Amino acid sequence: MFTLLGMLCVSQLATAHASPQSHSTQTNLSAIKVLDGDQATDPNPADAAQSPSGIAAAAAASTSFSDVPAGFWAGSAINTVAGSNTWMRDYGTKTFKPGNLETRELWAKAVVQAFDPNGKPDPNLHFADVDPNDPNATYINVAVSNQWMLPFGKNFHPTDPVTTLMVHRALIWALGLSDVVAGANKFHTTDGYMFHHGPTFGTRLIGAVLGLRYNHSDESMDVGPASQLNRAEAAWSLYRAYVINTSETWRKTDVQKYRTFHVGPVPAAFRPVIEFGMKFVGFPYIYAGEWNVKSPPGYCCGFQPRGGFDCSGLMWWVLRHGDSLYDAAKYHPNYPGYILNERSSNDMAHAIPSKSRLTWDQVRAGDLLFYDSDGNGTIDHVDLDIGWGWALDSGSNGVTIAQVGEKGSWYQRVFAWGRTPVPASS
Repeated sequence: MFTLLGMLCVSQLATAHASPQSHSTQTNLSAIKVLDGDQATDPNPADAAQSPSGIAAAAAASTSFSDVPAGFWAGSAINTVAGSNTWMRDYGTKTFKPGNLETRELWAKAVVQAFDPNGKPDPNLHFADVDPNDPNATYINVAVSNQWMLPFGKNFHPTDPVTTLMVHRALIWALGLSDVVAGANKFHTTDGYMFHHGPTFGTRLIGAVLGLRYNHSDESMDVGPASQLNRAEAAWSLYRAYVINTSETWRKTDVQKYRTFHVGPVPAAFRPVIEFGMKFVGFPYIYAGEWNVKSPPGYCCGFQPRGGFDCSGLMWWVLRHGDSLYDAAKYHPNYPGYILNERSSNDMAHAIPSKSRLTWDQVRAGDLLFYDSDGNGTIDHVDLDIGWGWALDSGSNGVTIAQVGEKGSWYQRVFAWGRTPVPASS
């Protein structure tokens, strides 16, 4: 996912800035540079281990576990959660089993030991598939009592593997941020429209913003919200939460803005665009990715090993109208899409004449926002304005909704100009 230079793609819906144009005026489809993409650029990378110096340090590190080689991507995390601490020391001091799927009972043990080691079990809470004498029974009880983990009716399914979503929920709740998730799930406009979304939206959003998922350089290893996690991935997420709770507490403060998450009035025609984009919050950053699953047979635009998006690819997925080249629009029948034939953020930005470029004060919900992160004149990041300083974004933490309008913020410092996409004919 090209973790070092994470880049965000935001696309937009048609607004009143431009007049519609028919498909006949589009660029020749064969001329579109479909293999282009954007690397990731972020104001606050999830962890120093993903910076060049951090990667070098991790590569030099070794662990006491015979099955965790020196330089293993999660080595520092495993050292913390199973070496220095016993939270995930489930197979002794020499074996970690990083490739094994992490089970729900072992995850309950890990998260409770890390965040509530003195938690008291609820004597009235029992599960048909958990033996009261099981050494992990108390941890399971506490994890469910704290609402960090959810049961399946009268069962817990202790040997089932955890998913990214299960892990992120447990850690967000353990960090005391459940109210932030509740606020994010109430995402609305000031004129009373409540955005429609599934029950996991807030958890997916806050987990991504906190950087609880590792961004692999080998993108075939990246995980999405529904992915079953091996022990190395679970260790990384637990380690990230531990760092946030100790040395990066500012991240807990920073996400409080999602407790009152709202935007101004949004045109009714643009609401479905925002809601479609919300479905993919939490998907991983994939360089040159513009599809929600692994590239299907005969795919137009280069191979991607799993579903995910770079910044400009997210704009294609959410905004671009369907045609014989690329037809993601079939997944959002509530709106036809926009004319967007440039694949990279730089090409998108320079496809309009200078006189059509929008200043920050001119951009509105539905406009594309372009950024020049190193000031060299080349646009390297794009996201989609959804109003009131918020944007649909994809960077090294994956797809999020980012606050881009804060004065003095990274986004404000490197903002270049905006563009209003032209709606396609119905």
